[in-house]
Amino acid sequence: MKHVVIDFEESIESENMVLFYFAGHGIQWEDQNYLIPKDTPTLNGADLNKNAINAQDILNTLSDHKSYVTIFLLDSCRKYHLHNPEIDARKSNESGAKSVGLKAMHKAGSLFACACEPGTIAIEEKGQRNGLFTKHLLKHITVVNEDIQLILRDVKKGVINESKSKQIPYVSTS
Repeated sequence: MKHVVIDFEESIESENMVLFYFAGHGIQWEDQNYLIPKDTPTLNGADLNKNAINAQDILNTLSDHKSYVTIFLLDSCRKYHLHNPEIDARKSNESGAKSVGLKAMHKAGSLFACACEPGTIAIEEKGQRNGLFTKHLLKHITVVNEDIQLILRDVKKGVINESKSKQIPYVSTS
């Protein structure tokens, strides 16, 4: 996954409109957001730098390319547990190793949207290919010449309605 991100970052030219989209596992660990491919086995904190990517680092690098705008979309606020061999499995809630959702991210000139509000977990429906955020994004992103903020407003409304307010997407512009 890291090679794909690096290749993407290197392809960006000044004044490009940059869209970064990730669906998979996301976890907040030591006040940092990490993106983890869905097929990655359970990790521990030491494995994160090898097998996961720091989301804020990606956003910073994309924005540093002097793009016209950077749109950063994450459908990755899923329940994920880091393996911590020092803590008894029965006490995993006390270990800090349990995902509590992602924290908000900011970078000047960027739009950041996440499947759910900071500190919360997105709903996972078994048997569904996509999460609610991606489901509604796919529905609304096809509108030609629509402003991305209006698209994300409609995505947010759709997710809130379908989840009966149990999942509320987060959108922030800087």
